[in-house]
Amino acid sequence: MNISPDRVLLLGANGQVGRELQRALAGRDVVFATRAGTLADGTPCLAGDLADAASLARALDEAGAETIVNAAAYTAVDRAEDEPELADRINHRAVGEIGAWAAAHDAHVVHYSTDYVFDGHGIPGADGSPRAYREDDATAPLGTYGRSKLAGEQALAASGASHRIFRTAWVYASHGHNFLRTMLRLAAEREELRVVADQIGAPTPARWIADVTAGVTTSSPASSGLGGVFNLVAAGRCSWYDFASAIVEGAAARELIARAPRVVPIATADFPTRARRPAWSVLDGARLEAAFGLQLPDWRAGLDQVLDELAAAGPA
Repeated sequence: MNISPDRVLLLGANGQVGRELQRALAGRDVVFATRAGTLADGTPCLAGDLADAASLARALDEAGAETIVNAAAYTAVDRAEDEPELADRINHRAVGEIGAWAAAHDAHVVHYSTDYVFDGHGIPGADGSPRAYREDDATAPLGTYGRSKLAGEQALAASGASHRIFRTAWVYASHGHNFLRTMLRLAAEREELRVVADQIGAPTPARWIADVTAGVTTSSPASSGLGGVFNLVAAGRCSWYDFASAIVEGAAARELIARAPRVVPIATADFPTRARRPAWSVLDGARLEAAFGLQLPDWRAGLDQVLDELAAAGPA
């Protein structure tokens, strides 16, 4: 098989990060792949379903790409508890198959992972308070989703393929299914929003993740020596309550909603879910900065950018 130099295969092109990657990789030789074989606007593309090994293999062979960006994933955290085999197939075994193909064809892989590989208890820093998680800290997923994502990281590393894994957290965009869009919908319907205040992380726009990815895929991990795992998150930290409060305030100021409802802080125990969530999801981005000279701005700047994007787009 002939591999096309500089060609990129984008798996999961219809997801939050995938759609932003379509923009960020514009002008490059990119082959798009989705589960159904069509993009969000109906344009035909390759069918590459990570739940189906044969479909994935065909997409890899047909694209013949030097770089594979895997933006596809099983992300239904609660449903994963009831669909562990499907979550494992997509987040673990398929990633190993991508790695094996890349190793056999001298290609390289960009893959995305998650804060859910950690238990969220935090590691005490010098002052006794939790410090941000580093890439080499011990992992201990709390549920099926986190275990499947960690297994995918390990399978990619074990494949021998040249690769970069970006661990990110609290991803959102102006499109798709995410916390920001849920808050905007509920804010238009309710006088009060009750939001968890004891889980801490850094909301990270999919746009920023895509822009970093596009910037670093110009060199292979093997040739640059800059491979392995990198934390890719916005700077700063907040709770879901803080994030929700900033969303409704910013949305009201831009007239995306008629008025800002009350946002009431609650404990995780007051909002039980099928899967346990890590309470501390703050990731240290120092390795990314040292390797590529990249430091993402504060999460508030990302929220402003996404809200501005929604305001510019006008009514849905």
